[in-house]
Amino acid sequence: MKTDIEISREARLLNINSIAKKLNIENDMECYGKYKAKIDLNIQNKTNNSKLILVTSINPTPYGEGKTTVSIGISDAINRLGKKSIVVLREPSLGPVFGIKGGATGGGYSQVVPMEDINLHFTGDIHAIESANNLLCAIIDNHIYQGNSLGIDEVVFNRCVDLNDRALRNVTIKYDNNSLCREEHYNITVASEIMAILCLSKDLEDLKKRVSNILIGYTKDGKMIFARDLNCVGAVALLLKDALKPNLVQTLENNPAIIHGGPFANIAHGCNSIIATKLGLKLADYVVTEAGFGADLGAEKFLDIKCQIANLKPNCVVINATIRSLKYNGNVSKEDINKENIEALKSGIVNLKRHIENISKYTKNIVICLNRFESDTKKEIDFVREYVLKLGVKIDICESFKSGSIGATNLAKTVIDICNNEVDFKPLYSFDEPIIDKINKISKEIYRADSVIISDEIKEKISKIEENNLGNLPICIAKTQYSFTDNPKLLGAPTNFNMRVKDVKLCSGAGFIVVLMGDIMTMPGLGKNSAYLNMDINSDGIITGLF
Repeated sequence: MKTDIEISREARLLNINSIAKKLNIENDMECYGKYKAKIDLNIQNKTNNSKLILVTSINPTPYGEGKTTVSIGISDAINRLGKKSIVVLREPSLGPVFGIKGGATGGGYSQVVPMEDINLHFTGDIHAIESANNLLCAIIDNHIYQGNSLGIDEVVFNRCVDLNDRALRNVTIKYDNNSLCREEHYNITVASEIMAILCLSKDLEDLKKRVSNILIGYTKDGKMIFARDLNCVGAVALLLKDALKPNLVQTLENNPAIIHGGPFANIAHGCNSIIATKLGLKLADYVVTEAGFGADLGAEKFLDIKCQIANLKPNCVVINATIRSLKYNGNVSKEDINKENIEALKSGIVNLKRHIENISKYTKNIVICLNRFESDTKKEIDFVREYVLKLGVKIDICESFKSGSIGATNLAKTVIDICNNEVDFKPLYSFDEPIIDKINKISKEIYRADSVIISDEIKEKISKIEENNLGNLPICIAKTQYSFTDNPKLLGAPTNFNMRVKDVKLCSGAGFIVVLMGDIMTMPGLGKNSAYLNMDINSDGIITGLF
């Protein structure tokens, strides 16, 4: 038997042309069936004084904090209040969809639809990115096989697949004549440089320029070799021509939603595309967007990387939290997470406090969203509310999972009020600072590390990047999402710790430097109790378990 939400989802879907009419772009899109469309890149619409709202979160837990649900709820509620709002989100990756997390289209009565399509192949963007990435890899290996006139001695650009497949973490590449072989590893597609390039490009020409700048390897004497040296930029760009266009869908309340790009925030920069965000600002008064995982990763990268590259300034930052996640950060067990526990809240709420302090370094226009669950008690809610108010920050409860836009109306009103404040945004660092200074600044000011451990070998890599005049790029930290530290077991607001740099990777095409910390891996694996175990499709085409 279908749930009320499933029945509501199917009954409420409008033809995508009806959604486009609300934005006056029905002549500027390409339909992908009844409920999805690609939007033309040359739309000229412009809304004056559009407001940008970033939704972020405390450090994630196994229970889910509902950041996407909250983002959709806020946007729907702003529309309910008679203003024009669009929620702009990332595309879900098949890795977590079939892994532990499951789908990523919101929940309850705050969802983007068609949920099944968005969580699966959607309009093929991620497949196109994967194909473009692997075409470049095939071209690199073909060049080596055909004589290697460029003298490639070390390859640093890797293949990818949009699945959690730990068997591909380490592979051996062998050529037909067996004269050459090398070790390689796969990345998950959403952590690939091509994904980052698509999300940070301003248009097709900018995309081609970024593809041309991809560092693909080194010669024996350390000379850098780029994708442009292989004369393949046009071929790679061909595979991305449609993926570059943002996707139009709708929320359960038939409000417009743009979904485009899907980089991981614990490995890549964790934000939807610049093109999609700026398109939203052309078409609506308010754009609600999110950054992946906690504010120490997603929000930091949104504010320091995306905002500086795209010249964006958020009008408001919403930090999402749940009672359950705060208790989890207070070391409550899974079995007791739904029981009232004020002492655990007192212990775990320091995680939220630190995120508030961190975001305050960028802007004072902050709202705390307490995403309410059925198990939350009045005493617990009152404690969190009083704690946050004493910090001088506004807080509202969100119940959009249960009630849709009605459950997010008070939160939306507060967000709108804060959006009327002066924009006071400032990034944490400037791109032209030395690489190690930028790493230290993020590690000490955002994570609160005492120091950063960088080996001589990695310092040499950093020096090589700076010697080639590529040091003036932002830093993209890759680390665990579960903690401020590089150790996923250190919850709350840890102190007296060091960060350990595992490796540094120049992504000169994307335009940032990836700094891997702790034991972070760029290819996840499936868990023992992964989401795919509960998924099925019947003879009528009805999908179950995809949430």
